[in-house]
Amino acid sequence: MNRSATYAVTEFVLLGFPGCWKIQIFLFSLFLVVYVLTLLGNGAIICAVKCDPRLHTPMYFLLGNFAFLEIWYVSSTVPNMLANILSKTKAISFSGCFLQFYFFFSLGTTECLFLAVMAYDRYVAICRPLHYPTIMTGRLCGTLVSLCWLIGFLGYPIPIFFISQLPFCGSNIIDHFLCDMDPLMALSCAPATITETIFYAQSSLVLFLTIMYILRSYTLLLRAVLQVPSAAGRRKAFSTCGSHLVVVSLFYGTVMVMYVSPTYGIPTLMQKIVTLVYSVMTPLFNPLIYSLRNKDMKLALRNVLFGMRVGKNV
Repeated sequence: MNRSATYAVTEFVLLGFPGCWKIQIFLFSLFLVVYVLTLLGNGAIICAVKCDPRLHTPMYFLLGNFAFLEIWYVSSTVPNMLANILSKTKAISFSGCFLQFYFFFSLGTTECLFLAVMAYDRYVAICRPLHYPTIMTGRLCGTLVSLCWLIGFLGYPIPIFFISQLPFCGSNIIDHFLCDMDPLMALSCAPATITETIFYAQSSLVLFLTIMYILRSYTLLLRAVLQVPSAAGRRKAFSTCGSHLVVVSLFYGTVMVMYVSPTYGIPTLMQKIVTLVYSVMTPLFNPLIYSLRNKDMKLALRNVLFGMRVGKNV
C-alpha cells in the first residue's frame, strides 16, 4: 500500500500539550511571548554585531550568524505550534508535516556544527593567540559558516524522502507538538528498519562527532587557561568560554536524551517538555547567556538600544 491508497493519510493531527481551553490560552500566550523575546534577543545580537565596529571579529561574526540560525530554528516549530493551539482540528498537511520535519532536523544539525566551529574559534584564540589573526581570517569564517549550512541542509533530504514514502494508512494522530521521527515511525503501516537505522545513525554521528570535538577543544583550552600567569587573564578567558559551554551543555544535554538514549520508557509529556527545552527555550536563553557574560556585547547592545531611542527622539 502507498500514499495514494484509499485510506492513505493526507494530513496529520498534532495533539500538542493537553489541557482545557484556559490552559491552551495560557500556553499560547506563554509561547507567543517566548517567541517574540527570542526574535528580539537574537535580532538585537545581529544588529549589535553589524553596527558596532568593535564586534567585527571572528568570534562575534560567528555569534551573529548563530543568532540568525536560532531565529530560523525556533521559527520552524513555534509559529505552527501557536496556530495549532488555536485550531479546532489541529491538523497539518502531509507535505507540511514533512517540511517541518526536514527544516527542524536540518537546522538542528546546523546548530551542532556551529557550536563545534565556535569551539574551534575559542581554541585558536586562547591556545594559539599569536596565530589567531592569520588563521581565523574572514575568508575562513565565511567558508566554515557556509559549510555548516550546506552540510546541515544536504544531509537529510534523502532519508526524509524515504520516510515520507512509507505507507501511513492507519491513524494520523501524532501525540506531539511537532512532526518528529518517533511519532511518525509509530504511524507507519510497514516496518522500515533500514531507513530508521540510517536516520538515527546519521543523527547520532553528528551529535557524537561534534560533542567530542567540542570537549577535546575545551580540554586543551582549559589546560592553556590554567597556565596563564595572571588571574585577570584567566578570568577573561573563562568568561568568554563559559557562556559557550553553558549553551553547549543545555543544547546537547536535552538533544541526547531524545535522539541517543532510548525514549520508549520516557512518558510522552516528558518527551514534549525535553523537545521544548532544546527547540524553543535554548534559542531564548542564548542571547541572555552571551550578553550577560560578555562586557563587549553588553556595551554594544546598550549602544544599539540607545541609538534607536535617540533616533526616535530626533
